Formats: sequence, C-alpha cells, structure tokens
Amino acid sequence: MLDAGLRLLLRHGYNDLGIQAVLKETGMPKGSFYHHFVSKEDFALQVIDRYMEEVHHGLDDTLGDCATAPLDRVRKFFESTRDKYETEGYLGCMLGGLGQELSGVSPVFQQRIEACLSAIASRIANCFEEARDRGDLPADANLRLMADLVVNCWEGAALRSRLRRDPAPLDSMLDFYFGSVAVAS
Repeated sequence: MLDAGLRLLLRHGYNDLGIQAVLKETGMPKGSFYHHFVSKEDFALQVIDRYMEEVHHGLDDTLGDCATAPLDRVRKFFESTRDKYETEGYLGCMLGGLGQELSGVSPVFQQRIEACLSAIASRIANCFEEARDRGDLPADANLRLMADLVVNCWEGAALRSRLRRDPAPLDSMLDFYFGSVAVAS
C-alpha cells in the first residue's frame, strides 16, 4: 500500500487522493487499510517515511562513493534524482509537492516535511565538509547554509520541471549552483 501511496501522492497530491483510490490501486479491502493505518493522514505520513527510505538509499549510494570527489558526489545525487523524476514523468519531489499543498494548513505535515528536507541537507553538509577538508571549498564556508541552499534551489527547480515536464530547470540549477561553488573555492 505504501508503494502505491508513493505513486498516487506524487500524481494526485494529498487532498485529491481518496482512500478508495488507494484500495482500487492495491486491490485491498477497506478493512485492510484501517488495519494498517489510523487515518488518511497516518497513511500519508507513512508514505513520506517510505519516500525518505528511498532518498536515504540514494544518498548512501552517491555520497558514500569515496572514489568520487565530494562535490561530484553531491551533484551525482541530484542527477540520479533527476533521472528518477524522468521515469515518473517529471512530477518532481513528493516532499516539495506535499509541502506546498499542506504546510500552510497542517503543522504535522509542515514539521515532518521540514524534518525530511533538513535531514537531506545535513547529509549534504557532511559531504561538503569533506570537500572543504580537501580544499575544494573555502575554509570559512558555511556548509550548512550551502547545503540548505542547494536543497532549496533543487525544490524550486523541481517545481518548474514539473510545470514544464522537462528536466531543463533541474539541469540549469545544477550547472549554476556547482559552477558557483567551484568559482567560490
């Protein structure tokens, strides 16, 4: 059900997703849904957790590749995410979509999504620390600010990519960000 929820929340968002659509997609009876989930909100929060498992797997695969320079690893994470978006029809980031839809009306979702984005930025900041230690970033660089900025820029580019159904905003953002970082060092 959570895998179906990933697809459905990405396509329809939270407000347009009915439990009936989840049941139809999975072939599960209604009782099974309520056996596993207290509510639609609980279901969506668990889908976010599942999504973050995938994100952390992607971060592990790319940021953990010590044979590659740290800045290249961070870029590779975003490039692999862009490639995943392509297979989904450039629907963008589920966190960004849900955050735009729900953050103004649900403190629960606002806090959960912010925590997820913060966790991603923390992992990236750690990789930036390696880059700084290698001399690839200035010694006085604010690594957390840089990591937050790349995540923020990515989320905006993901929205534009979704609007256009085109990877160009994502590619432009990566070229600009990493071109600027390389110049700053």
